[in-house]
Amino acid sequence: MINHPVRVYRSEENLAREDQLAHKIATVAADPVEVTAEVTDMIINRIIDNASVAIASLNRGPIVAARSQALTHAPSTGGKGANVFGITEKVSPEWAAWANGVAVRELDYHDTFLAAEYSHPGDNIPPILAVAQHTGASGKDLIRGIATGYEIQVDLVKAICLHKHKIDHVAHLGPSASAGIGTLLGLDVETIFQAVGQGLHTTTATRQSRKGEISTWKAHAPAFAGKMAVEAADRAMRGQTSPVPIYEGEDGVIAWMLDGKDAAYEVPLPEAGEAKRAIMDTYTKEHSAEYQAQAWIDLARKLHGEHPEATEAKNVKSVLIKTSHHTHYVIGSGANDPQKYDPTASRETLDHSIPYIFTVALQDGAWHHVDSYSPERAGREDTVALWHKVTTEEDAEWTRRYHSLDIAEKAFGGSVEITLNDGTVITDQIAVADAHPLGARPFAREQYINKFRSLATGLVDDAEIDRFIAAAENLENLGAGELEQLNIVAAAGVIDAAAAPKGLF
Repeated sequence: MINHPVRVYRSEENLAREDQLAHKIATVAADPVEVTAEVTDMIINRIIDNASVAIASLNRGPIVAARSQALTHAPSTGGKGANVFGITEKVSPEWAAWANGVAVRELDYHDTFLAAEYSHPGDNIPPILAVAQHTGASGKDLIRGIATGYEIQVDLVKAICLHKHKIDHVAHLGPSASAGIGTLLGLDVETIFQAVGQGLHTTTATRQSRKGEISTWKAHAPAFAGKMAVEAADRAMRGQTSPVPIYEGEDGVIAWMLDGKDAAYEVPLPEAGEAKRAIMDTYTKEHSAEYQAQAWIDLARKLHGEHPEATEAKNVKSVLIKTSHHTHYVIGSGANDPQKYDPTASRETLDHSIPYIFTVALQDGAWHHVDSYSPERAGREDTVALWHKVTTEEDAEWTRRYHSLDIAEKAFGGSVEITLNDGTVITDQIAVADAHPLGARPFAREQYINKFRSLATGLVDDAEIDRFIAAAENLENLGAGELEQLNIVAAAGVIDAAAAPKGLF
């Protein structure tokens, strides 16, 4: 890896194109380096993972709306169209990216990478796959494109913080998905450079989508970035250009949206001929909730069995969670969002509330992607009573470990102190989720397939489940035009097309 210095340049400094970050990203994307077997296996895992959470979302409102929008846009003339999860109809690739991006993101249940910024790198897969299906690409083409998408997003996330300036994390997804599409299609450096610039320029937005009363837009935000990436690639292929330099310009993204005119970053990128391995630094979710909640669900399940007395509000005086800066201020009591303690709050809000999540997992000893968020569950009197006794605070050591670049000590958990009314204090801690590569039960192919089968059962016929798994595991051998095998079709009667909302299109 090479660390590339990035700063703001005055217009008169005339920063050379090859020295611009977008151009360096494009150079990495255009490098025809082979994808390693280890990375290929993980890409297959994440394709299975994305499909599982998309299928589980098929009848949720945002997905129904996005799918109905997509279905009004028939395949464009440049290819044969792309698939939409759950149905057989094909649509134009940018709209398939949109519909599938919403489906993958809705339950907050797929992979994650956390460093200077936060991200869900699996959001790269829907736009890259949609373009691959539309253009008749092969399995190996898709693998190369996805490897690039993960690489660029992870490298940007390691170096450039967005949330500090209240910019949503999808601002790293626009460029990474554009780069991945460039790799998939074998585009030249200049074309990818223009697509990356447009992918960034059109996808910067504020973090209000993840603040306060969180709306359905949370699921749409990465899908919009993926859709913009597809359109950016199309425009760049037609010779259209982007703002230059998009990152470093005196009126560019860094100067006015991020750290300002005195900013200085070092962005790591693979050198020429170096394999793109960043997907191996990422991790998926066992539970449907914000990633920082994963370890807390696991710890709460453990405490449920070991200390049943702590599950009853009448026995508990207080619950104090000591954790990282991010967990405390974004999904903990440090956010100062009263909605995080509101039993009538939206699902999107509750899955960003550590006090709620820890309480329910502690009481139930389990976590379910639907039942744990139901209005009945959130409104239970004893749950509300215990929930309102849970607070968080930042702990400097857990913050340091959260930001550590050493995978062996990087942590997303913390410690908990449960004080009972009789004076007993129950303490415990957890560093990483059970499903994390360093956790108690790391996810491997078996766990990805089990997650898929569990979420697809009752929504997809058994034969279709088996067919999809076999196709995904055979990804390397899928020939040109065979990537529609990576779609999965719901069982008869699961999707009611007539129930779709009406809109403009």
